[in-house]
This record gives sequence, structure tokens and C-alpha cells, in this order.
Amino acid sequence: MVKSKKIECPFSILSILMLIFILFTTTNNAYSSEDDPLEPINRAIFNFNEVIDDSILEPIAKGYQAVTPDPVEDSISNFFNNLGEISTIINSALQLNIDKTMSSSGRLIINSTIGVFGLFDVASTIGIERHKEDFGQTLGFYGIPSGPYLVLPFFGPSSFRDAPGFYADIVMNKSISPVHTELHHEERQLVQATNVIDTRANLLKASKILDTAAKDKYIFLRESYLQRRAKMITDGKDVQDFEIDVLEINY
Repeated sequence: MVKSKKIECPFSILSILMLIFILFTTTNNAYSSEDDPLEPINRAIFNFNEVIDDSILEPIAKGYQAVTPDPVEDSISNFFNNLGEISTIINSALQLNIDKTMSSSGRLIINSTIGVFGLFDVASTIGIERHKEDFGQTLGFYGIPSGPYLVLPFFGPSSFRDAPGFYADIVMNKSISPVHTELHHEERQLVQATNVIDTRANLLKASKILDTAAKDKYIFLRESYLQRRAKMITDGKDVQDFEIDVLEINY
């Protein structure tokens, strides 16, 4: 059954058609080798990530999706999305974006209370839109260039600007997220593992299409990532895109 939940990677029929269209319209490189001077190293890391995904993450994600009822899976995704609001609030404030700071704060309060610790996305049902801001976007807001493309082990597409921003978000979230401040080590590991598995399960449909349709998966992921990040930063807009190879850990 095709799901229509509002998560970071929505796979409606329209989204799938858009992905197929992109696959056949990005065969000519939008970004030259100058954007990817580390391509041999990046490809090696990409291949390593593919092996890890094919042998471990994808099989576990398929099993998780097979045994988890849709409403439960929706609630788990909502829970982690709610944790991600913390980073969005802080980065929106750093970018001096009052509207996003207030709306994300409202989402966190509403979904953490009425939505039962974020298990239900009540805020979206009453029209409060979800945004996603990270420290890489904040660095871009203050004029830090993207720099060369970079593939991170286990996490996938990034850049010389976004990689430090990614780890800055991790450090920040570890200091304030209730997952790290309230839970014991074993409980924290269980929550983190569930987050990774749930994230990968949400990407199964798009990754299947990508595996069968992309002529060069590495180039497609590189171009789509760089285009998406450039648009998010220069336009100041959130782009609901196909984050196929990036595991977004929301704490």
C-alpha cells in the first residue's frame, strides 16, 4: 500500500513521477568536475556506503516496514520529525528568520503536548507548515560558500560547508535533545537505531526507482544534492526533495 504520510521524503504518485523526470533530465552534468575534485575518493566512499546499505540497512528497513503497521510507522516518523524541530528553531533564529522560528516553535509545543510527545502531527493538520533548517544552511546564509562536493561515510552527500554544519547540528542536538539528556545509554542507542531504520524505510520507494532508472547513481545524487542545497540557501525556501542517500538523524 502506498503511504501518504507527511514526512521528510513524501512518496506520492506525483513525487515518483517527478523523480523519474529528474532522472532523465539530469544526464548532462549540471555541475562540472570543478565542483567535485575529490570524485575518486568520493566514489570509493559512495561504493562503501552502497555495500553497507545493500547488506545491512535496506534488508532491516524492509523487514521493519513489513511488520510495522502503517499508523505505528507514521507515529514513529512523526516523533523523530518533532525532535528535528529543535534544530530548525535554533538555525532559523540564527538566520534571523522570525517567521520560521515562531512556526517551528509552535509546532514543537503543539505536537509535544496535544500530539503526545510528537507521535501525532497535529500542527500540520491545523495548517502550521513544517520547515527544515540546519547549520549548513545557516553558514550559507552568512555567505560561506559550499566548497567541493563531499561524500561522508555512512551519511552520504555533503560538501565542505555542509559537513561541518552537519556535525555541529549533532553536537548541538546532543546537548539539548531529551533523547540525550533524559535517557540512559542503552535506551538512547535503541532510539538512535530506530531513527536510522525508520529513516531508511521511508526511502525505500525512491531508492528502488533510482536503482533501476539512473544511468549513474553517483552523478545523479551529486547533482540533485548540490542543486537542492543551492536552492534552499539562495531562495531561502524549504525544498521537499528526494534525500535518497542521506540519513537525517534528528537529534
